[in-house]
Amino acid sequence: STTEYEVNIPFITADADGPKHFELKLTRAKLEELVGDLIDRLAGPVEKALKDAKLSAGDINSVVLVGGMTRMPAVVEKVKQIFGKDPMQGVNPDEVVAVGAAIQGGVLAGDVKDVLLLDVTPLTLGIETAGGVRTAMIDRNTTVPTSKSQVFSTYADNQPQVEIHVLQGEREMASDNKSLGTFILDGIAPAPRGVPQIEVTFNLDANGILNVTAKDKGTGKENSVTIQDSCNMSKEDIEKAQKEAETHADDDKKKREAVEARNGLENAIYQAEKMPSDYKDKISEEDKKVIEAAVATAKKVKDDNKADKDALEAAAKELTDAIMPIGAKLYEEAPKEGDTSAEGSSGEKDSKSKSDEAVEGEVVDEKK
Repeated sequence: STTEYEVNIPFITADADGPKHFELKLTRAKLEELVGDLIDRLAGPVEKALKDAKLSAGDINSVVLVGGMTRMPAVVEKVKQIFGKDPMQGVNPDEVVAVGAAIQGGVLAGDVKDVLLLDVTPLTLGIETAGGVRTAMIDRNTTVPTSKSQVFSTYADNQPQVEIHVLQGEREMASDNKSLGTFILDGIAPAPRGVPQIEVTFNLDANGILNVTAKDKGTGKENSVTIQDSCNMSKEDIEKAQKEAETHADDDKKKREAVEARNGLENAIYQAEKMPSDYKDKISEEDKKVIEAAVATAKKVKDDNKADKDALEAAAKELTDAIMPIGAKLYEEAPKEGDTSAEGSSGEKDSKSKSDEAVEGEVVDEKK
């Protein structure tokens, strides 16, 4: 409630004439002028926290102030403007962090059972997949403990192993994120690309310990890695990672879209190249030449490192349009050979469809 305060710092320095003292009368208005830019900066982090939590200011029941500076009437008024309500005044702002840390320590140790304090992941956790893309497994600000599983597949025919590269960060490309560790899952049974089912599971406990497991659902073989410091980044590093992601968001999006388009074109080429061997004598020599020519044209675009998303997608469409009449001809002729053959063709179509779906989540690894 004081509007003026006398600052008195004795013996702040000394010279030949003796000790020097600092005396200044500081008014509340002058102090608020000096720290006005700091107070104005309060809104940004608060609004970002609300956005990340998918909440509005009206969803907040109570506001707790932390730190001695929050005693200033100007700070209290700023908080009131942001949330539309008075902050709690019954908690000592100098002690609130220590109290919260003590309670959290008790919760983690199992000594406190009647209080639920929820922590969140500071940055997204994921793995590297085909084309160097980062595929998110646990999104930033997810409440811990948490667990997430997703099924991926192989990138090449008869691929015997996959490398699981664990990442942390908000960037779209794997190389732009922090590497937390890698491990190999081997012993995958020989099979066409996209057929093996590799289930990757992320388990993050309340202490920030991350356990990543990869299991081949076909053979039952699995391997894992435990990462102790997945949530121990400094505040500065977290803010830097988030700022870099925001700064490069547009460029990262374009890179990811181009990689996904290239992966789609590669898959279209793979499926087209399989047609002559899958259907053997059912495809005429003329149609085989059409497929070969269409694949050759598509490969030229795929091998062009400068090809953008539009060019890659156009090449995939051109290839699909070229072989679609050949596929349609196969199904038109199928009923002539009897119901059994028709059912078999349908089965092949379903199998190919499932293969396509699996390829979308390939783990990036081509070791044989």
